[in-house]
Amino acid sequence: PSVSSQGAAGLRDACAPRVRGVGRALPPLSPAPGKALRPGPRPSPLQRAEQAREHTSFGWLFKWTNYIKGYQRRWFVLSNGLLSYYRSKAEMRHTCRGTINLATANITVEDSCNFIISNGGAQTYHLKASSEVERQRWVTALELAKAKAVKMLEESDDSGDESVSQTDKTELQSTLRTLSSKVEDLSTCNDLIAKHGTALQRSLSELETLRLPAESTEKIKQVNERATLFRITSNAMINACRDFLVLAQTHSKKWQKSLQHERDQRIRLEETLEQLAKQHNHLERAFRGATVLPANAPGTGGSAKDPCCPAKGDVSDEDDDNEFFDAPEIITMPESMGHKRTGSNISGTSSDISLDEQYKHQLEDTKKEKRTRIPYKPNYSLNLWSIMKNCIGKELSKIPMPVNFNEPLSMLQRLTEDLEYYELLDRAAKCESSLEQLCYVAAFTVSSYSTTVFRTSKPFNPLLGETFELDRLEENGYRSLCEQVCHHPPAAAHHVDSKHGWTLRQEIKITSKFRGKYLSIMPLGTIHCVFHSSGNHYTWKKVTTTVHNIIVGKLWIDQSGEIEIVNHKTGDKCILKFVPYSYFSRDVARKVTGEVTDPTGKVHFVLLGTWDEKMDCYKVIPAVGDNGAEGRQRAHEAEDSRVLLWKRNPLPKYAENMYYFSELALTLNAPESGTAPTDSRRRPDQRLMENGRWDEANAEKQRLEEKQRISRKRREAEAARATEDGTPYDPYKPLWFERKKDPITQELTHVYKGGYWESKEKQDWTLCPDIF
Repeated sequence: PSVSSQGAAGLRDACAPRVRGVGRALPPLSPAPGKALRPGPRPSPLQRAEQAREHTSFGWLFKWTNYIKGYQRRWFVLSNGLLSYYRSKAEMRHTCRGTINLATANITVEDSCNFIISNGGAQTYHLKASSEVERQRWVTALELAKAKAVKMLEESDDSGDESVSQTDKTELQSTLRTLSSKVEDLSTCNDLIAKHGTALQRSLSELETLRLPAESTEKIKQVNERATLFRITSNAMINACRDFLVLAQTHSKKWQKSLQHERDQRIRLEETLEQLAKQHNHLERAFRGATVLPANAPGTGGSAKDPCCPAKGDVSDEDDDNEFFDAPEIITMPESMGHKRTGSNISGTSSDISLDEQYKHQLEDTKKEKRTRIPYKPNYSLNLWSIMKNCIGKELSKIPMPVNFNEPLSMLQRLTEDLEYYELLDRAAKCESSLEQLCYVAAFTVSSYSTTVFRTSKPFNPLLGETFELDRLEENGYRSLCEQVCHHPPAAAHHVDSKHGWTLRQEIKITSKFRGKYLSIMPLGTIHCVFHSSGNHYTWKKVTTTVHNIIVGKLWIDQSGEIEIVNHKTGDKCILKFVPYSYFSRDVARKVTGEVTDPTGKVHFVLLGTWDEKMDCYKVIPAVGDNGAEGRQRAHEAEDSRVLLWKRNPLPKYAENMYYFSELALTLNAPESGTAPTDSRRRPDQRLMENGRWDEANAEKQRLEEKQRISRKRREAEAARATEDGTPYDPYKPLWFERKKDPITQELTHVYKGGYWESKEKQDWTLCPDIF
């Protein structure tokens, strides 16, 4: 049949491929508008596509991005109950920047141009239209689309599959409907191609039989029209195929990711089930072991509990990576000291045994040998960012923090951990050469950071007047004493004497700043090391410690800066450089380099290593030039010149469950008899936290801090009254240290004045304040 040029033009316009158009649905291809291509009451796929296109809205809106860029212009498309946005129209073919399902969304109007779309907190779009009319048009369209999406959700929610969320169901059903529509579009285009191809063939046959020029002209015109229709329909089919292919590829990737996610979930569930089986087996063994113990066994309290394993109620809260094994070497504690948790909270009066009695029980258990275990760290989930977000730029020591972010050691005990590798100073004391001695002192300086590599928890801030002693005179030849000499800014004085011929003293003030993404800890103060036989006096300062990924990611620690170690007797120096970690650097992580020079600046030794593993020393061999003169100094020329100064000791077994404590750190908080009443071991909140009773520890921590605030206010009131009355007032003075001007550095520092060990021998602690 013949088709007029007007009908061909109309069909050409209707079937023109929309390569740059916004709508992705195919235009109607029927030559007669309003007439279905296929018989039957069901509307054709092309009509459904046209209806979907009529319900699709699109246009430009301004979307809030962040405080730096503010509102940015974005292209929004509202279709099938989903609001998607792109940076431009061109992105619609390959990249969607975000989609929100209106079926579960709330639409709120802020003012004449602004409105908000949110689906319960997971996604929130702050949008702004160019005018009030434009805003109202969008809000109306969104409300209508939301009502239809809710209705579609109710109608299609009959599968009964509760494992898939409502949002996933809606998106899946929408995708299936779109794919089905595209398939039917392809079928319709195929029929049209066959139809127009047949007509074209018939016209060509008729053209061949004509002989009159006039008729020939008319038939040629019809052939051209039908060829045009064939070309338009072919283009439409090609576009439909392209759309179908892109859509199939996009959702194929999503389905592959979903499948991989389900596989990963299954693997994790299997691992969790295996872990729970191990825990169950371990608890059964522990229960069987407890039932065979005599009822009057010392320290059992009627039943034996492994303090290194979580108690009932905590098993399900452990990390997936934790595994539980038999622990033959443990510390037996009273039942009240274990991880006893009934319900969600424990009151401070729930225990029948006081902390003093518990301390005595632990003394009996730890007198014989040093402990190698502490109770495992419970798994309490707490959002660090929820607390730290209001503390950006503040001094960390002034921020009240729950014990959940602490480790069961005080800052005084962390300071004592510098003595983990005291043998380096013992070896340095035996060196005859001051330059070799300086190498060991440098290695000792680096070794003090080795315990921090995994220690991301915060130590307890010591109370004013709090002390900590470590008496290892018989075993290791030294004894150490720390005292908190100032509270704001927090400052601790430390003094160590060794019978092997050296003395170490330091006063460290800790200043820290929270920068949002990381935490900077800057220790201020000078460390002094004096060797008795030679009289060599060394001084140095600590570098900056940075804790990264405070907001998102796994916490990790880095050390950066330079340390200058000076021998004030000979003038020898050592410059240590702690290289900060860089993602783009090819150097080994945590690298430390150093040079040992004499007073003239000549390099004698080169140091190389990492602050978490080891330090090597290389003797510099002078190179001789062609003219016989001494040339440039060279190091690392012979492996024979390398000397291993220090190597980190391995962590104890299951250290990841014990705050990554070293062997020395595990013993620091063990109860000891004869210590001062101000000793950190007697601090109740720290003891409660170590035993896993964190709720009680938080309450006790608040009590101690309030008691300290009352004492400070009382001292301030006394100072104010003395000023008004004109009477002398003595400010707070530490008990075992006194403030003096250091003759070497000319700094005011707290120096040990003696008396502590004599008071311990007499057990005369009458001068000690009541701080706990």
